[in-house]
Amino acid sequence: MKNVCSPSTARGVFAANLRRERLAKGWSQMTLADHAGLHFTYVSSVECSKRNVSIDAMDCLARALGVDLALLLKVAKEARQG
Repeated sequence: MKNVCSPSTARGVFAANLRRERLAKGWSQMTLADHAGLHFTYVSSVECSKRNVSIDAMDCLARALGVDLALLLKVAKEARQG
């Protein structure tokens, strides 16, 4: 069975990028959730790749962070080379 937290999955890519951007702002999951209008347990489950996040929730999270949604979906250069 494939690990859903793998950065090779779309869900894993989104989760890793979301966490990176959140930490870059120095925000907790609670702070991000507040800014996005979501529950903090939802944000936690998204970051752990446990939830199949909707495009609407992705958009809310990207807007809360002040980044383009495409950035949160982009595969890291290192991952593409491996």
